[in-house]
Amino acid sequence: MAEAVVSFVLESVRDFTIQEANFLSGVSRQVEAAQTELEFMQGFLKDADARQGQDTRVRICVAKIRDAAYDLEDIIETYGLKVDSKKKRRGLKNVLKRFACIFKEGVHLHQIGAEIENITTKISALRSSLQNYNIKEIRDRDSGGGESSLQLHERLRRSYSHVVERDVVGLENNVEGLVMHLLKVENRHQVVSIWGMGGLGKTTLARQLYHHKKVRHHFQSFAWVCVSQRCQVRNVWEGILFKLISATKEQKQEIKEMTYDEIAKKLFGVMEEMRCLVILDDIWSIETWNLLKVAFPNVETESTILLTTRNQAVASLPNRNVFLHKLQPLNENESWELLEKKAIPARAEIDLGMYRDLGRKMLQYCKGLPLAIIVLAGVLARKNSIREWERVYENVHEYISRGIGHEEECGGVSQVLALSYDDLPYYLKPCFLYLGHYPEDFEFLVSELTKLWVAEGLISLRQQRHGFRETMEDIALDCLSELVERCLVQVGTSGSTGTIKGCRIHDLVREMCLLKAKEENFLQINNSLQENTSSVAAKATQLGKIRRRAIYVDEKADRLVSSRDETNGHVRSLLFFGLEEWMPKSEKLLLFPLKDFKVLRVLKVEDLNKVEVELPSEIGNMVHLRFLSVRWNKIKTFPPSLGNLVCLQTLDWRLTNTDVVIPNVIMKMKQLRHLYLPYVYTAKGKLELSTLGHLQTLYNLSSEYCDLKDVGRLTNLRKLRIILSSSLQNLEEILKSTGSTLNRIRSLLVDNKMNSGEEQAMQIVSSCRHIYKLDLSGPIAELPKELHNYPNLTKLQLYRCSLKEDQMGILEKLPNLTTLELIGEAFEENTKILVFSKGGFPSLEFLDVIDMDGITEWRVEEGAMPSLCRLKIEGLVLKTLPDGLRYLTNLRELTISWMPTELHRRIEEDGEDFYKIQHVPSLVIGEPWDRAL
Repeated sequence: MAEAVVSFVLESVRDFTIQEANFLSGVSRQVEAAQTELEFMQGFLKDADARQGQDTRVRICVAKIRDAAYDLEDIIETYGLKVDSKKKRRGLKNVLKRFACIFKEGVHLHQIGAEIENITTKISALRSSLQNYNIKEIRDRDSGGGESSLQLHERLRRSYSHVVERDVVGLENNVEGLVMHLLKVENRHQVVSIWGMGGLGKTTLARQLYHHKKVRHHFQSFAWVCVSQRCQVRNVWEGILFKLISATKEQKQEIKEMTYDEIAKKLFGVMEEMRCLVILDDIWSIETWNLLKVAFPNVETESTILLTTRNQAVASLPNRNVFLHKLQPLNENESWELLEKKAIPARAEIDLGMYRDLGRKMLQYCKGLPLAIIVLAGVLARKNSIREWERVYENVHEYISRGIGHEEECGGVSQVLALSYDDLPYYLKPCFLYLGHYPEDFEFLVSELTKLWVAEGLISLRQQRHGFRETMEDIALDCLSELVERCLVQVGTSGSTGTIKGCRIHDLVREMCLLKAKEENFLQINNSLQENTSSVAAKATQLGKIRRRAIYVDEKADRLVSSRDETNGHVRSLLFFGLEEWMPKSEKLLLFPLKDFKVLRVLKVEDLNKVEVELPSEIGNMVHLRFLSVRWNKIKTFPPSLGNLVCLQTLDWRLTNTDVVIPNVIMKMKQLRHLYLPYVYTAKGKLELSTLGHLQTLYNLSSEYCDLKDVGRLTNLRKLRIILSSSLQNLEEILKSTGSTLNRIRSLLVDNKMNSGEEQAMQIVSSCRHIYKLDLSGPIAELPKELHNYPNLTKLQLYRCSLKEDQMGILEKLPNLTTLELIGEAFEENTKILVFSKGGFPSLEFLDVIDMDGITEWRVEEGAMPSLCRLKIEGLVLKTLPDGLRYLTNLRELTISWMPTELHRRIEEDGEDFYKIQHVPSLVIGEPWDRAL
């Protein structure tokens, strides 16, 4: 990963020197020399990264290169920020101080230049060392040199068509479904893709299909080729052709003498004339497919290509007639069946019950991954007593991840999964390793993760797609999507429109991630201030300085970080987890001694809501901070020194208390991209926000303590939440002057806290005509009549809006609305009947009706909501469901909860209302409200 570190540092230094050129004039020569040396170093790092596992000297050298690059970035940025802050001071007193300090600053400048020169000399010496270790300079994808550890492992893992597993479990339905697709005559697929993470059994499934009797009878000729990561296109074509025509020795020689074009044309013709099944096992990249496909027929033929891959981009193959089959993990019963077959001989006379109970406990660590189960079974097969099984259980993570006992057979799960990591492009490796911060089974928010990646400098504008003007956050989302496509990240919570809201990683992928993070010295995890004891991560030898820390706090902790730890001076990120359950001993908690963390870029301390938290004034010295979140804490005051955080990009102040005072220093944070103010706060005068030209997100803009005129200068603003706590003067004039900015907003939330204010709330909505999402909270009464002309409006939430009953006529005419949430008193109190008319809501796909306890009757006419696919009903006082639900033929998911017991009885399978919902594939029925109480 040194290639990634040096590349990002080099880009960071370039950008910083361009932006702060005036402040680096005293050391510009040294900075330029350092940049040049980093550029020279880049060419050697691809080969060096690949060979770390083979040569300890290379591994140590790579670690030193990483540290030197980070140190260089820290020194240059620290010096530039110090000079910047001094030049911004004004007044006679400061001028006199400047003259008094000229000599001292000259000495300081000399020291900075000397430090940069020392690092440059070190990098140059390390480059010479790499050359002495026979590390090659690589400027393209050709790795050169001998066989790396990755290539060796890849060769050991190579698949062969004749190796057929005897004990196959959980693939029966997969086999049956895919055989049907392979045998199709009409509407057939030219390509069938099996997609899934490493170790799921893709190759095993492909072999079952390859040898299936019906498949063998249907096709005339067969070929199996393992493609792998380093594909030699001609070799693959030759291998396929040899097998399809059962080539003799003479034919093989003839084929080998063909030109590149001739062999492609020959293979094309054979597959066009014969009914062939070609299996391409383990394709890693879309580039490999594009190279191979020119030899495959692109017209309708009776031949089929079946491929296996870890990469969704390969599996999907755009513009092809493709059937994509995603392989899923084994369930609990299938996992035990596979373990029993592999670990317990059929003739064994044992008490199976005891082994089953212990085996199922161990299988929890396998998470349905067949490879992990087979590794575990290989260990248990050599254990002949329950006591020996218990010993394995005590170290089950170690056995599974490392493959202890049979390393030659498969090398353990971590090593197999590590192939996916090794295949990542350099810019994705640190993004993946960053996921190691999160605890096991933790679902992390995508919106937060992308901001963290940007703050850490792991995202580059040079990754933009050609022709697109994207934000750093857009590029970060693309990176996450690629990790999902490569099966290294699992999608958790999704939004109603299919956007990914939350993600997690498989436990075994996390183990591999921690192992790599430890090897690369990317991250350290502490449990209650103790060194991480993860079975895999703790074993790797640590090289270099600690740059990132994740701290898992539990009841044993008496403070958040160790005091005066000498390693704190190099830490760039500090993320805390488990604070919601933690109870500090003191009633008031001073965050921790922040002066030790001199180059900290990320600080995430959330959920400390059981005690009052005090931010020390020295937080203003952490001038490198890009990301600061103290969400869900109790903080009454913020020190004015926060204004020194001029590099801050994300500031999250959404607190639990309502008596917080905000200092008017935010205008100094000119790099802010995302600002989340408290839900309730006070300030002395108006908070100035007009200087925040990079701001994309602004939450909780108070009409009482902020000036809406400032919004006009926030030309990059995309998400806005306004709290109307006091009447706005000259609103029409203000909206007119800010119109161009308001028209760029994509997500608008308006919270009316006043008894009046309905008209002003609607004036604001009327000025944001290009919004995609609109959330309205508090009394509104009437919606803008022109709302149906908003071209992009797809999501709408109404909470306690007290709309007049006739407003449903405006809602149901919204042509592009796909998501609607009606919550609380969405309609006025005397509204008892909810009517969805024929032809209304033509595009609506997702509907939530929640806590509208004033509604006693609900009608859905035939022809209403024709596209509805998900419906959630909760907290209504209905005696019966609408008869019109039976007309919603596209409805796929229905959730009903917190409803009267009488209604729950009517929707049981033998109930009076069941016929209305029996066509819905997924029914989720929760507790009745009276029983739940």
